[in-house]
Amino acid sequence: MDRPGAREDQRPSSATGRRVRRIFLIVLALNLSVALAKAVFGLLAGSVSMVADALHSGFDSFSNVVGIVALYFAAKPPDPEHPYGHGKIETLGTLVIGAMLLLTAAWIVFEGYQRLVEPVVPDITAVTAGVMVGTVAVNLAVSTYERRKGEEYRSQILVADSQHTRSDVFVSLAVLGGFLAVRLGFPEADPIIAFAIGLLIARMGIGVLYDAARVLTDTMNLPCDMELIRAVVMDVPGVTGYHDFRCRGKPDEILADIHITVDPVLPVSRAHEISDEVERRLKETVPGLAEVVVHIEPDDSP
Repeated sequence: MDRPGAREDQRPSSATGRRVRRIFLIVLALNLSVALAKAVFGLLAGSVSMVADALHSGFDSFSNVVGIVALYFAAKPPDPEHPYGHGKIETLGTLVIGAMLLLTAAWIVFEGYQRLVEPVVPDITAVTAGVMVGTVAVNLAVSTYERRKGEEYRSQILVADSQHTRSDVFVSLAVLGGFLAVRLGFPEADPIIAFAIGLLIARMGIGVLYDAARVLTDTMNLPCDMELIRAVVMDVPGVTGYHDFRCRGKPDEILADIHITVDPVLPVSRAHEISDEVERRLKETVPGLAEVVVHIEPDDSP
């Protein structure tokens, strides 16, 4: 006997989806401001690493747009063609962000190579350095805010985007290091820093793609506390044992199934009530659990 959960009622609420999209809109506005400041002053100074950092911030903005669109479609309720809902569209959006990071990394490495072949000493001023310091502070605040809210709402794409934004902090610090090296008489440091930025972004892009792929391939890497599962299930009156607990999906939308054993002489109606109780308690107790299918088997132990 299988007892699937009520899909529409247990999916992440539309209110939570609206809150996450609102966060993306705030972050989008901040990222656009940061990218514009870096681009303008980077071009004026002739700093390829600063312009490269501006491009990275610009792609941060585009990734925010991807997040908003992905969340909009992921929040749609199940339909005949998508009986399990549209939640994985959020993961597809995460894949797009990862691919964008890899493209950005390739462009930055190419630009660094061009500047290495045809060196141009950037004009470093107190203003350009001040802009970079200011953007570091903004990016650090934004990434911290994104991660905190992403963990609060258990949003995969928001947490991934916070990592993307945080990379700007390290990238900007590297650019400031390049400024210092140029000041000390090592102009070749600027394109070398650009190479380092490209490798850093590529590493983050691969990480984002890997995490998204684990969700899409139903890897059991979710925060399901097996001790908690055991405690909840075995505390239900009438359950004599359980086995084969499995879960998959996203942190905010975990899909699971479990086999429980009951006394074989119980009436079907009583077994039905036990499975309902197991389902209810698991959904109430396990964070992010959207649906659980409870399989009932007779306890054939002596």
